[in-house]
Amino acid sequence: MTAIMIQGAGSNVGKSMLVAGLCRAALRRGRSVAPFKPQNMSNNAAVTADGGEIGRAQALQALASRLEPITDMNPILLKPETDVGAQVVVQGKRLATVKARDYAALKPQLMGAVLESFNRLKAMHDLVIVEGAGSPAEVNLRAGDIANMGFARAADVPVILAGDIDRGGVIAQIVGTQAVLDPEDAAMIAGFLINKFRGDPSLFDDGYRLIEARTGWRGFGVLPWFSQAHKLPAEDALDLRSGPSSGGVKIACLALSRIANFDDLDPLNAEPGVDMVMVRAGETIPCDAQLVIIPGSKSTRGDLEFLRAQGWDIDLMAHYRRGGHVLGICGGYQMLGRVVRDPGGIEGAPGETAGLGLLDVATEMTPDKRLTRTRAVHAASGLEVEGYEIHIGRTEGPDRARPFAQVEGQPEGAISDCGRVTGSYLHGLFAADAFRAAFLGQIGIAASGLSHSSGVEAALDALADHVEAHLDVAGILALAR
Repeated sequence: MTAIMIQGAGSNVGKSMLVAGLCRAALRRGRSVAPFKPQNMSNNAAVTADGGEIGRAQALQALASRLEPITDMNPILLKPETDVGAQVVVQGKRLATVKARDYAALKPQLMGAVLESFNRLKAMHDLVIVEGAGSPAEVNLRAGDIANMGFARAADVPVILAGDIDRGGVIAQIVGTQAVLDPEDAAMIAGFLINKFRGDPSLFDDGYRLIEARTGWRGFGVLPWFSQAHKLPAEDALDLRSGPSSGGVKIACLALSRIANFDDLDPLNAEPGVDMVMVRAGETIPCDAQLVIIPGSKSTRGDLEFLRAQGWDIDLMAHYRRGGHVLGICGGYQMLGRVVRDPGGIEGAPGETAGLGLLDVATEMTPDKRLTRTRAVHAASGLEVEGYEIHIGRTEGPDRARPFAQVEGQPEGAISDCGRVTGSYLHGLFAADAFRAAFLGQIGIAASGLSHSSGVEAALDALADHVEAHLDVAGILALAR
């Protein structure tokens, strides 16, 4: 019943990956270990068995710990809907949508839920490995903090500070963090580590010793860049990259401004016969793409406007006329219809937005969010698949007579009369190897026969090996209290 916390000297320093690696390393040492992140901001969410949602990174860390994901692993999840507002999810359930300034006033009320979830995890496991959010150096946000030092001090959890040398300036990251912290917050930090080093780590020996001398903190090692990181789900949409060109069949995915649950793409990206291309703002959809995917979105109407601003609606129609295939998942499915209506202003200002018209369906936003793990039967192949739903809105129309799948005897999704445009609310389907092979076969792509789940497991084991080889894992775990 002990805990240790990994905080970052900045955002995106690799905290999620570090916690996943340490969880798997602790598990292999015979410890019952669980991950915990007090507050996460991500539109890449996972559905838990009890019908809640947590950040996808915590679901991966649970997998590293060989645990079923539960909402206590991430009690506060913020899902950005606009540049200034986000949906607040507390212990798996939506609480409200608030602006950033209003959330600052709400935070102190959420510490109770954070500590409640943390204490339940501690009671069930030998060790809890906690991930911070952003950086404790953001001292302007310290009042009411529940994500970094506010939590560490409330729960009395020692902290290791991680710096990202790949960005440059790592000495200033760590020494500067100590300089701006309140002395009582700085006292919670038991040491530091360096992440994402490329090249010969011994070249940083002088810098490492300088940090130790300037801060008085113990160093726990320099971790080289983990080359298999791309095999594990990315938490941040900024980490999404086009895969290396292999001369395979091209699949293009639109990088929407509020893209959500984008780990749907990971199994496709791993296929050696697939060239996955992320189409970003200002770019055109490749004319040689066989399939275009419109992924999930946290703001369907907002991203329809974003899509049109890029000219992607014109590209999509040209792709369709050339005989190309289109797949819309969740919010992408809603965009493919004739119209998206939001009379109650659930996702933004009340109103309606014309869809792309590639499916004869219409969507109306409803206040109830559907959060469930789903077993379905793929209509075309008859294969049973498992996925999850995480959406608001109800979609109806004539193309629903040609469903993508059946769920408990009810039609799910829609297919156009030409058979080349498909929409579905089901996330996570491509992780099922047999379904992925059948779907790719329908559009003329030969699947490799790779096991996606085995590949993720192997990458987690390789990550634990990597962490063990370069960090003082025994020293890190010994700090936990």
